Amino acid sequence: MVFVIFIQIYWYKVRKKPEADWEKLWGKIGKRFRKTIFELEGLLIKIGQLLSIRADLLPNGFIRQIQDLTDQVPPSDWEKIEGILEAEWGGPLEHSLLYINKKAVASASIGEVYKGVLKDGKPVAIKVQRPNIQSIIQTDFRTLSIIIWFTHHFVPMPKGFINFKVLFKELKEVIVRELDFSQEKSSLFFFQERFKDVDIVKIPDVYSELSTPKVLVMEWVDGIKLTDEEGINQLEVSQCEVAERLIEVFLPQWLEPGMFHADPHSGNVLVSKEGQIILLDFGMVGEISKKDATYFQALIESLLSKNYPKAVECLTHLGFLLPEADPRTLERLLVELLSFQPAQLKEMDLIALKLEMNDMIQALPIQVPTRFVFLGRSFISVEGMLRSLASEDDLINVLKPVFMDWLSKQENNKWSFIWFWLQSQPLFKTIHSFTEFLKLPQKLENIKETEQRRQFQFTIYENYKKQLFQLTLLGFIGIGTGIYTSHQLILQLAVGVSVVSGILYFIYSFKLKKWMKYMHEKRRG
Repeated sequence: MVFVIFIQIYWYKVRKKPEADWEKLWGKIGKRFRKTIFELEGLLIKIGQLLSIRADLLPNGFIRQIQDLTDQVPPSDWEKIEGILEAEWGGPLEHSLLYINKKAVASASIGEVYKGVLKDGKPVAIKVQRPNIQSIIQTDFRTLSIIIWFTHHFVPMPKGFINFKVLFKELKEVIVRELDFSQEKSSLFFFQERFKDVDIVKIPDVYSELSTPKVLVMEWVDGIKLTDEEGINQLEVSQCEVAERLIEVFLPQWLEPGMFHADPHSGNVLVSKEGQIILLDFGMVGEISKKDATYFQALIESLLSKNYPKAVECLTHLGFLLPEADPRTLERLLVELLSFQPAQLKEMDLIALKLEMNDMIQALPIQVPTRFVFLGRSFISVEGMLRSLASEDDLINVLKPVFMDWLSKQENNKWSFIWFWLQSQPLFKTIHSFTEFLKLPQKLENIKETEQRRQFQFTIYENYKKQLFQLTLLGFIGIGTGIYTSHQLILQLAVGVSVVSGILYFIYSFKLKKWMKYMHEKRRG
């Protein structure tokens, strides 16, 4: 599938197809990708879910085809599941359980969940690893590593600085952790401790004596899906209150150092009849460093106080802006984006606006750093649930007080918020602009010199790499022609051209890679 997609893209590039044809091509590629991942299951569904949030990298035609992927696959044969449980528990199921329903209540790419009853009559949720999933995932990883290598060396890197190897490494770490249910048990204990004093959250208990690396036995908790309109309408609390509680639960996860739930889809986040938010399935979690949490907090405070220069500075430190980004342009863009009133949003086509935003993001020197891919997945999943619970103006009215309440609980952030607000005022801006003006000549000279050197080096290496790749392809065509016509001179010349151009191609690829790594570190610093 990947090689066919590569040939299609290269063919369209060579023929210089118009934008409308490219949009149709990406739609076809998206359909084929979607069909293939559901046929092969395993790791590929999770990869599709991650790609669906990368609007900063992928065309809208492709994103539209994969944006609603759900991790739902057919359950395994009961005999195989029973065999795993007996092997893990060291005996027949009757020794550990009073009863187990042989029909799975949930089935995903890595695990399946069954409802059972313990000897003391307590209902439990039994999560079992799918049969042979370890070998399937290893095969998927090997295949993916080949694709990553090919993409890294032969496909033009979007916006120049996306590191597919880092993305692959992070994905592998998360999936390997998800395959070990002992790790999930540890994550579950972490979240229990984190929310132990929060009444609006329910985390199920774990039965450690029955849990193993392949089986996780938890307290059975009844809840209503946030997408179940009929069930939500019968709750003791309003939909706006549910939305408020959902924000209260996830906002600290996104802004404070530590682990966050990276897979909060509608099957993993439920609500009790009393309005408690129930969190399930801690197999996929991410982690935010103390440094990143500090900048995220500063970013939101800057946006609320309308201190856009500080917001752009935070985005730079977090790695969202590429070196060529013009801070003033981005400041103006933030002013425009955040000047919408709720009344205006009502009159807009929000889907069209979102697609337009995707185009804008792709046109700007902006990227989502690989370490925030899982955070983005968490945020977008929760955003979707919030939109099903409340209108745009209700969400805006709920979000700000929840954030301000969270801010008031922090030790130092209240004063930093006042500082950001002061920085956004005209007098401070005047003083700051004057001091910056004095430093401007030297700054401009340094920026100009660095930019010229960067552009010059990049252009040389990139042009050589493209030319050598085309020459290598030409050599392969010559080899095929020589073999077909049995012409030894053509064959020998073609082999010589292929070998020389291929070696030079890898030399310049290595040089370009070294240079780009240096620029990446420079940008982060």
